[in-house]
Amino acid sequence: MIKATQLIPYRTSSDDYDLTESLKARLAQLRRERHPLYLTSEELEEILRWKLRGQYRRQEERRKANTEDVIQTVTRAALSITHPDEDYEIELQLGLLCCMRGVGVPVASAILALVFPEKYAVIDFRGWRQIFGKEKTTFSISDYKRYLREVKRLAVELGWPVQEVDLAIWEYDRVHSGKSAMDKTAG
Repeated sequence: MIKATQLIPYRTSSDDYDLTESLKARLAQLRRERHPLYLTSEELEEILRWKLRGQYRRQEERRKANTEDVIQTVTRAALSITHPDEDYEIELQLGLLCCMRGVGVPVASAILALVFPEKYAVIDFRGWRQIFGKEKTTFSISDYKRYLREVKRLAVELGWPVQEVDLAIWEYDRVHSGKSAMDKTAG
């Protein structure tokens, strides 16, 4: 399992750190301007390009079913939910976002992590490998909650936002694990 001290050199070294910060800043501005907050299809596509990188086109046909109205309605509902039980709030948010075609737990977690970087991380095979020392490419909501608990523990230890810890874990894995077959199949 990765230790907080191992992450320190990787806080801002990801090749997409600047893009990530730009997306977070735009979404923070939207949080201040739109009440209730929702995403447009264009904003969702930006997040998808950021998260999926080379796999962006993989589910493109399925995602076409997500009309502007569907995207705005689903994201408005998901991003507006608050609940005193944090686990239940996560279940509801991820569950709603995953109702859209082509959006699974990893993509839904990316939406939450960019919109609420202080609370959420992006789950993927790199983070899972570093946190739990195991290979995994598909993730359930229960997996996400387990992963998020560990990232939050590291965030408290480092005094960083949750999303920054997650990005540092991703970069640490990229640098130390090298290219693998998983890089071509999981995002």
